[in-house]
Amino acid sequence: MKKLLLVVLALSFLLSLALAREPRPADNLKPLDSPQGISIPQNRDVPEYTFTKLPTAIITNYYDYMIGSYNGLPLRTIPTSAGGGYFMTYHGRRQPTSTRRAFYSYIDAAGNIVNNNEITSVQNHEGFPAIAVDPVSGKPMYAWHANADTDSELEVQFTSDAFIAGIAGLFNDLVTVFDAPCSITTPGGVTTTDNQFIWPAVTIGPSPVAGKRRVYVGARNYVSHALNGSPSENMYFAYADFNGDDIENGVPLSWTYMSIPEMDTWNHDTVEFRRPAGAILADNAGNLYWAGHHVAMDANDVDIDEGNMDVFVCPNYGQGTWAHYSDYAQMPAWNPNSAPTDTTGYYKDSDSGSIPYGDGDIFFNILNSGHINAVIDADGIIHVPSLWSLNTYNNYYYPALQFVKEYQFDTVNHTFQKKDIYPQKDPDDTYNPCFMPWDQEAPWGVEDGWNYDTTNGYTPMIATAWPFPHWDAAAHTDLMMFHYNGIKFSEPNEQNMMVCVWQDSERARMYNYYSDTDYISYANTPEIWISVSSDAGNYWSEPIIINNVDTQQQFAGLKPMYTYPADKVIFTGMQGQNPVGKIGIMFYNDFTWGSNVNTPAYHPTPDGGETMFMELQIVFPIPVSNNDNTMPAVSTMLLQNFPNPFNPETTVSFDLPQAGPANLSIYNVKGQLVKTLANSSLGFGRHSYVWNGTDNSGSSVSSGMYFYRLTANGQTESRKMMLLK
Repeated sequence: MKKLLLVVLALSFLLSLALAREPRPADNLKPLDSPQGISIPQNRDVPEYTFTKLPTAIITNYYDYMIGSYNGLPLRTIPTSAGGGYFMTYHGRRQPTSTRRAFYSYIDAAGNIVNNNEITSVQNHEGFPAIAVDPVSGKPMYAWHANADTDSELEVQFTSDAFIAGIAGLFNDLVTVFDAPCSITTPGGVTTTDNQFIWPAVTIGPSPVAGKRRVYVGARNYVSHALNGSPSENMYFAYADFNGDDIENGVPLSWTYMSIPEMDTWNHDTVEFRRPAGAILADNAGNLYWAGHHVAMDANDVDIDEGNMDVFVCPNYGQGTWAHYSDYAQMPAWNPNSAPTDTTGYYKDSDSGSIPYGDGDIFFNILNSGHINAVIDADGIIHVPSLWSLNTYNNYYYPALQFVKEYQFDTVNHTFQKKDIYPQKDPDDTYNPCFMPWDQEAPWGVEDGWNYDTTNGYTPMIATAWPFPHWDAAAHTDLMMFHYNGIKFSEPNEQNMMVCVWQDSERARMYNYYSDTDYISYANTPEIWISVSSDAGNYWSEPIIINNVDTQQQFAGLKPMYTYPADKVIFTGMQGQNPVGKIGIMFYNDFTWGSNVNTPAYHPTPDGGETMFMELQIVFPIPVSNNDNTMPAVSTMLLQNFPNPFNPETTVSFDLPQAGPANLSIYNVKGQLVKTLANSSLGFGRHSYVWNGTDNSGSSVSSGMYFYRLTANGQTESRKMMLLK
C-alpha cells in the first residue's frame, strides 16, 4: 500500500478580486491520498440521445470562473404559451481587461440565438446573475450583485423583461433590492449594521393576491460575525407580487423583507460555528424553502453531533414562521481487509499512521457541495444533490472516493431519505447502506478482489471517481474542489422527467496524476455527465458522458466547465414505452483548462473561453424491471395528495404496477360520490390528476374532509384530503 500523504487544506482563504465576491472555504477536513483505483463498470444501459442543437458559442467570454449563479439554474425554459425556447443569464467580460457584466440571452424554440447582450447599459462590475421565468406569462426576472452606490459594499439589483410579442430585452427600470450595508437583529437581540447580502437566487411561487404570482429574491451574507470570523452565510429575502401585465407595463413592485432567524443566530454565534450551503425554492402551496446542508464545529474545531441535512420552510407565502427540519447525512462504511490473508483494515488512522480505522470510524458524508440547487416534485418531495465523500472520525477524507447522491425530503411527513445517483449499489445488496466502492458484487460485506504489484503488494480493488471539472486538486492553493464543484437537478416536469448534471475528470486525472498512459487521449478532457430519471428521482440511469474524445463529432476541441442544465426537460413524445424529452445545457468552453481570474491563477494567460449552449434529446429509460410492462411491486399505489390541505386545487397521483382498468373517485364524509377523476384503462406507471374542488356537475363543493379512492390491480386504496376555503 502506498504511504498516505497528508496535504493540509487551508482553513480560511479570501479571494480579493476588485469588487468581486467569491465564497470562502471554512472546512477543517484534510485530504488523504490513495493508490490509483479502478473504473466503475457500467452495468445498465446508457440512455439514447441526439444533439438537437449542436454546441454553439454565444460569446467569447474572458471571465473564466463560475459563469452562472452558485445555487440556481441560469438557463430557464419559456412556456409554450409564450413561444417556447429559453432565457439564459451569465456574467462575462468581452475583453480580458474589460468590466465583468451580467448578460442575458434569448434562445427561441428552434434553438436559434435571437438575443445576447448586457442587461444594463451601465459599465458596472456585475456578477453571479440569477433568473426565474414567470410560468404564466413567460416573462423573465433577473438579479445579480454589483456596487450600485458610492460606498464599497455590493448591492443586489433586479429587473424584469416585458418580453412583448416575442421581443426580448425590453427591460424595466433597475431596482436595488438589497442595499448594503444593512441591519440584522438576531432572535437573541444582537443587532449588526454591516451586513452585505450578495450571490442572489430567484424563485417564483403562487401569491395570496388573486391573479398574481410572488417572486422571491434570496441572497447570502458575505459578512460574518461568527466564531473566529469564519464564513456563515445567513439568508435574506425580498418578495413582491406581480402578474404579466405588471411586468409588461413596468409597474414598480412593492418589496417586503425577512430573514431566517436561526441562520441569523448562526452568523452571530461566537461560541459554536455553523456554515450553511443550499438553495431556495417555492412550491405550489405557498411555501418558501431553503434546502441544503451545514457544517457545525465547536471552538476546538471538533464536529458537533447534530443533523447536517437541512430544510427550512416558511409557510403562508413567506409570511409565516420558519421551521427547521434536519437529519444526519452520514452513511456508515466498513474498512476492507488489507490483503487476502491480512484481516487488518486497509485504511489506517492518519494520526497514528498504522492503526486501522474501525468500521465505525469511517463513513460517507456531504462535502465539496457548495454549488448545488434544489427542486420539488409533484408529490411534495424536495430533491437536493450533493457529493458524499469517505470521511474519517478524526477529520480526514479521501478525495478519490466522492460520489454523486441526493437526499429527498418529504414535505408532508418531514422525513429524509438518502439515495445513490451514480454509482448505485446493486438492488440485491441489503448489506451496505449505499454504494460501497470495494463491494460492488455479491457476496455482500466481502471485498470484491485484490490488486497486486511488486511495489505495494496487495491492495483491495476500489472503484474511484473524480466528480469535478478539473483533475488537479492542487489548483488555487489546494482549493479546486471547493471552487469548481457543481451538481444541478432540473425540476421534474409534468411527466416526472428530470436530469442530474455534473462533471467528471477521472480519466484526465489517471493520466496527469498517476501517469497512466492508457488515458493519454483524455489528458485535456473534462467531461459532462448526465443521469436521467423518468419517475422523479426514484430511479436514476447510467450517465450519458460527453467529452472531446468519445463525442468528437460534436465536441471536438471543447473543454466544458461550469455546466448548467435548463430548469425543465421539454417533453417531446414517446418512443415505445419510453418518454422522450429535450434538455438545454449552458456551459463554459475553457480555452486554457483552469481559471485565470481566480487567485492565485491556475495559468497566466487571460485567454478566456466561450459561453456555450447546446440541447440534447434523450430517450428516458424506465427501470429495468419495467421492460416487461410491469413495475416493481409496490405495497401502496395511491399517494398522498399535494398540497394538503388545499385551495383551490390539489394533485392526486398513483402508481399502477401493471396496465389495466383504474377508477379514481372522490367521496364526501357521508360516502357519497362527489367527483370521478379517472375511470378507464391506463398503462403501468405513475398517473396524476388535478381536482379543483368541484363535483361531477361542475359546482364548487364546500370546505371539509373528503376521501379519494383508487380501485385498480384487484385492490382498493383510500386516503383523506382537506379542502379549506
